[in-house]
Amino acid sequence: MAKVVSVSRSSCHHFSKEPVDKIMLIEGEGVDGDAHKGKTVKHRSRVKKDPSQPNLRQIHIIHLELIEELQEAGFRVGPATMGENITTSGIDVLSLPTGTILSMGNEAKLEVTGLRNPCAQLDNYQQGLTAAVLGRDEEGNLVRRAGIMCIVISSGVVRPGDQVKIQYPKEPHRPLLPV
Repeated sequence: MAKVVSVSRSSCHHFSKEPVDKIMLIEGEGVDGDAHKGKTVKHRSRVKKDPSQPNLRQIHIIHLELIEELQEAGFRVGPATMGENITTSGIDVLSLPTGTILSMGNEAKLEVTGLRNPCAQLDNYQQGLTAAVLGRDEEGNLVRRAGIMCIVISSGVVRPGDQVKIQYPKEPHRPLLPV
C-alpha cells in the first residue's frame, strides 16, 4: 500500500526540513509555513533567473526506498534531510508520468510536475550524495533519483500514515523531466 511516512517543512531556506506531525497543503501555493510556498518560484536560484516563473516545485516528494538504499550505502539520511516535504513508501514515484494526481489525507491532491534536479547542495550536506542519486539507464541516459516535484491542486492536511491514491493521466503518458 502506498502511504505517507513523514511530512516536513521549513520556514527558512535550509537544505533539510523539520519533520512535523502534519502539514497543511494550500491549493496553488504549497505547504503552509514552508519557505518554498508560493504561486511563483521560491527556490533562490530560480528567483534570480526570473521571479515571475510559476512555481512547479511547491512540494518535494522522496520515496523511503531511496532513503533506505542511501543508508545502506553509508549515507546519514532520513526523512526530511534532503529537503523533501513528503516521504512516501510503497510507490515508485520516479516512474509516475507527468500529470499524475496523488491524493493524500481526506482532501489534499497534488499534481506531479517533474523530477527534482539534484544540485551541489546534496554534496554540501554529505560528500558523494549527488552522485549517489544520479545514475544511467541501459542507453546511457542520465537518471535523476532525488525525488519528484508537485503542485497542490486541492488543499488539505497530510499526516504520516495517510494512504496515497494514484490517478494516472490519460495516455499517452509524458515522462518526468527536471523542473
